[in-house]
Amino acid sequence: MASGELTSGAYIKHHLQNLTYGKFPDGHWGFAENAIEAKEMGFMALHVDTLGFSFVLGALFLFLFAQAAKRASIDAPIGFQNFIESIIDFIDDNVRGSFNGKNPMVAPLALTTFIWIVLMNTMDLVPVDWLPVLAQKIGAGIFGVDPHHIFLKVVPTTDPNMTFGMSIGIFLLILYYSVKEKGLGGFIGELTLHPFGKWMLPANLFLEGVNLLAKPVSLALRLFGNMYAGEMIFILIALLPFWIQWSLSLPWAIFHILIVLLQAFIFMTLVIVYMDMAHQKEH
Repeated sequence: MASGELTSGAYIKHHLQNLTYGKFPDGHWGFAENAIEAKEMGFMALHVDTLGFSFVLGALFLFLFAQAAKRASIDAPIGFQNFIESIIDFIDDNVRGSFNGKNPMVAPLALTTFIWIVLMNTMDLVPVDWLPVLAQKIGAGIFGVDPHHIFLKVVPTTDPNMTFGMSIGIFLLILYYSVKEKGLGGFIGELTLHPFGKWMLPANLFLEGVNLLAKPVSLALRLFGNMYAGEMIFILIALLPFWIQWSLSLPWAIFHILIVLLQAFIFMTLVIVYMDMAHQKEH
């Protein structure tokens, strides 16, 4: 969609709207044609673009690493194998430095979160109109749908449903290993007796409860907020005259590469730290 087809406000809203599929109030299922219809679908509506891009990028991650493992050679390693091994060594160093327990799942978990988030964040470097315009042309040409009713957000991590989905998954693992390593009594005791002892149980429960619940919230909102802000800047740049766009978008894209990697690294590091805290038994 070219920016000239809509007002600036409508253009921004269009780019920030997900392709939403769900159940309408009258009972039939379909795609929302605007934000109001998407809201009426309620909690069980699906963001098809977020699910689609995250699934494809996750499959790409598995395929690339599987190919590297299949073609791995000790005698004559190729460049791609060296690249993959350097990533694995990087993750392994971070796990060894931050995780003191014994759990063979932590390193694969850290690797998966890091690479998957990097791939999803990297979609932010694709020019904001390319894939939405392609989707509109396909929808209008093949299915006869009004282009203005076709939405496509290509960066899954700009959708809080995606970031909260990942953080809640990590949170469930934290709860599971906290109970497994400390026992149910130890876990409850940590929430109620730390840090002030049994005479301050309500205060302990409040402080530790807030600290526990803040983990998934901080994971989700930090990633979402940074990527959403970066995408918004790209959209605003796209509204400028063509001759200004390239002078601003290229420097921002170069700087944004750092944000793409940094946010994935922060998420991965916090996952490792939180898993380490779940395995600690001192308290």
